[in-house]
Amino acid sequence: MNDKTAALEDDGYFNLGTYHRPITTKSPDAQRWFNRGLIWAYGLNLQEASNCFEKVIQADPGCAMGYWGLAYTRGLYHDKAWRAFDPEEAKLGIRDSYNASRIALKLAGSASPVEQALIRAIVARYPHSAPTVEVLTEWDLDAVEAAEKEYSEWDRAYADSIEAVYNQFNDDLDIVVFYAEALMNLASGDMWDPNSGDPLPEARTLDVHAAVSKALAQKGASEHPGLLQSHIRLMERSRTPEVAVHSANLLRDLVPDSGHLIHVSSIIDILLGEYRSAITANIAAIKADAKYVEKARRKDTSLNVYYRVKPYHTVIYAAMLSGQSRLALDYCTRLEESLPVELLETESPPLALWVEFCWALRIHVLVRFGRWDEVSQLALPDQRRLFCTTVATIRWAQRMADAALGIVDDGIERYMVFVKALVRVPSARLTYPHKSRLLLQTAISLLSGYREYCKGNFEEAFDLVRQNIEKEDGLVYSQPWGWMLPARHVYGAMLLEQGRVEEAAQIYAEDLGLEGTLPRCRQHPNNVWALRGYYECLRLLGRTAEAKMLELPLRLATQIANVPIQSSAILRNSAKEASAEEKKAALIEEKGFAEKEKVSAEDARPVDESRDS
Repeated sequence: MNDKTAALEDDGYFNLGTYHRPITTKSPDAQRWFNRGLIWAYGLNLQEASNCFEKVIQADPGCAMGYWGLAYTRGLYHDKAWRAFDPEEAKLGIRDSYNASRIALKLAGSASPVEQALIRAIVARYPHSAPTVEVLTEWDLDAVEAAEKEYSEWDRAYADSIEAVYNQFNDDLDIVVFYAEALMNLASGDMWDPNSGDPLPEARTLDVHAAVSKALAQKGASEHPGLLQSHIRLMERSRTPEVAVHSANLLRDLVPDSGHLIHVSSIIDILLGEYRSAITANIAAIKADAKYVEKARRKDTSLNVYYRVKPYHTVIYAAMLSGQSRLALDYCTRLEESLPVELLETESPPLALWVEFCWALRIHVLVRFGRWDEVSQLALPDQRRLFCTTVATIRWAQRMADAALGIVDDGIERYMVFVKALVRVPSARLTYPHKSRLLLQTAISLLSGYREYCKGNFEEAFDLVRQNIEKEDGLVYSQPWGWMLPARHVYGAMLLEQGRVEEAAQIYAEDLGLEGTLPRCRQHPNNVWALRGYYECLRLLGRTAEAKMLELPLRLATQIANVPIQSSAILRNSAKEASAEEKKAALIEEKGFAEKEKVSAEDARPVDESRDS
């Protein structure tokens, strides 16, 4: 439910918009804190949501929905399955949620029918106060399997219960959200075939789609943050993510102080190639998160830290795809500064496991923009065990830099430095949802192919890079991608440089989504690198009409970039800032004008990145 007339009182708290769900209470304070708690829960700030629900109980100790809120936010939630909890975290979460759900059940007699139904459902989610199987280490495979079986039974019981609630109250927008969350959680978010984009029948995708679509047509839907987010999450992996663009635009400014909800709106921007909009949204999300950290004035060692990382990651990724090296590196610095080393030493949840990868993102940027001298001179972190993913990524990038700088005949010794760093990355270390080690293993064939290319062994190089593309295409979807260096860009540049223009054109068309052969979530629409490569291919192939159609998007993309985009990958040590004259020359070439004076100085001006983003 959402009532714009019931805007929250101005008591100096965060601006969470006008969302309102009436609950059974005579306390205005309890009602106010419940509204806030549920909004924070939708925005995945579970710590602050839980604090709000505690204040509901302080204001009205007999409020059953206050205890329901504690049970809803202390344990499992749709973006984090039980297997992602460390043992101590799971134990505490289950205990607290079980206890809160049972108190809610005792108080449910005075609650409304829909509240009673919700309480019964949350009781079903926590049948015991502790897991019956204790997992002491990830290597205890029998215990891990038994625990996952138990937790999956709990998830199923909750989904069945919440479905019964939905069948009775399917015009209640919050119930629709809880129903969609429960079904998506059963499938770990995998609602669509990763290759075809078709619904996965076992995931009950069509049931979720029907419920969300029906709800979106109801009164109040356009102002419901949970519903809009559910629509985006449902459609992002589909073959038609653009269906959720209206929901994304509505969500963008709906809850001004929830960084995560602002970030979620940008998921569709990235999938549609709207990189400037994605950058703008995530900079706003970063500001909202910074406001929360400053105002909350408490040390946050919860997994909310990971969600605060996502907007930085997305800005960096979008800046890379749009050729904005300065912006990408600036936000690498800001991200690193937002994560003090002592935060990574938190043991429960083990934050190093979740966010250490952030220091490796800078290396991705340097490789993307061909800053090989800088890569070769990168110093390793002092705490190499703590920053193991970063160390391995540096070693990988330095072997790439060796090849770019002509150091290719050094035998196996320098390569083994990278391999040794790679095996030191624990299997539990994440670039979520991937294992960090898996991502680096995926990039081995790209490194090997690049080295062979720089030696002049082109056929072997092409074969190795094709292998890397196949591995990339097999990665589990994530947004933004944990590995931010598309191998197709390197492969296309190699092919084009060696005169294999038809093959290069095919690769670029796939990457841009012009062929329809790649799943939507693996395409990079409008990215400046593939646009440049494809445009060059079309010109060389004499496909003049198609090249002409590409001139406007390419001209816009290259004007946003702050480096000269001459190829889809910088294969040699040539990266630099684009001067106004270089931008002007590139623009002349792209416009195809015979008379240089037709290009104005205004067209070729340097980019003001702060304005664009």
